[in-house]
Amino acid sequence: MRTIGIIAEYNPFHSGHRHHLDSLRQAFPDCALVCAMSGNFVQRGDAALADKWTRTRLALLGGADLILELPTPWAISSAEAFARGGVALLDATGVVDTLSFGSEAGELPPLEAAATALDSPPWREALGGYLAQGLPFPAARQKAAADCLGQGADCLSTPNNSLGVEYIRALGALGSSIRPHTIPRLGAAHDGTEEHGVHRSASQLRQALLAGSDASLSPFLTHQSEELLRKNPASLSFCTRAVLARLRGMTEEEFAKLPDCGEGLSGLLCRAAQQATYLDALYSLVKSKRYTHARIRRLVLWAFLGLTAADRPETPPYLRVLGFSPKGQALLRQMKDRATLPILVKPAHITRLSPEAQQLFQKEARCTGFYGLCQRELGAISQESEYRAGPVILP
Repeated sequence: MRTIGIIAEYNPFHSGHRHHLDSLRQAFPDCALVCAMSGNFVQRGDAALADKWTRTRLALLGGADLILELPTPWAISSAEAFARGGVALLDATGVVDTLSFGSEAGELPPLEAAATALDSPPWREALGGYLAQGLPFPAARQKAAADCLGQGADCLSTPNNSLGVEYIRALGALGSSIRPHTIPRLGAAHDGTEEHGVHRSASQLRQALLAGSDASLSPFLTHQSEELLRKNPASLSFCTRAVLARLRGMTEEEFAKLPDCGEGLSGLLCRAAQQATYLDALYSLVKSKRYTHARIRRLVLWAFLGLTAADRPETPPYLRVLGFSPKGQALLRQMKDRATLPILVKPAHITRLSPEAQQLFQKEARCTGFYGLCQRELGAISQESEYRAGPVILP
């Protein structure tokens, strides 16, 4: 039986995600699907719309078999660290043989060529030159790739292709035997706003749910999904004052300990936090041609959560099980013999971890406590939820 890994946020799980899983089951009958899913915070620098246990339930109902948590320090990182964390988790299971992802290219050769180029000395040399000119990293990355690949670098100009390239690079860097597999992305573009097409983007669906619109989101969400997602959505904007209070109490030296906060960013963030009265104003005060909006949002989130670059080891130190189906339960039995990291199925298993891994779990619990402040109605999620909640089990 083929076991296919997927790295996802499912924020929220929608028709495009279901299409991906259905396509895999059609191409590989009887396969098992293992997802490395972001926890309560996501890469765009925000709280996930719904907590990780709710999103796990919806992913299992949508066809996934086993959900593992991508810990927060990787889930809220740039594409390279996000990909490395997710690939490392799937590789450590010892059962995943294929990594599948959607891409605009819909085929592997151009993505593999770009991955090879981005790991070459000529690309690194060209990148350094463009960064020295003051270009933001995404633009410098693209120009350096064009120097090496010519028109072949065009695939890096779209978000899902770029992330797919990082997955391929991570597989190579970790020496993984997992093979990549891609399918064409259909429907609205990542963070797109177009209303036509077979699927809506997760961004469109989040906006509608956060706005409290009564309009049905079918067929992009199931009725059960809508019902669960509308109950108590979360957003970093719901606790703006708490975020600003945290940032206003930080020194420039503390900002400098955040990941990717060099090039003068620590000073800009420190000064902007004293001036801004809402989050979008904070992002705008810091954003420039050199510093992207996404980078600023992530740094603000890292600061709010009290995390630093030192809190993110090279790869995650444990496999946290968020939920499973009967087929996923069978995979867990295989993983007991094959996994190269300790497996946490119940909170009580925390005591089996190394001291360093226990510290990371404690920080994850603290992040979950902060997540409770991001929900529209307080009280549903707290730090103690990490120590009480078991995995979601699908009958």
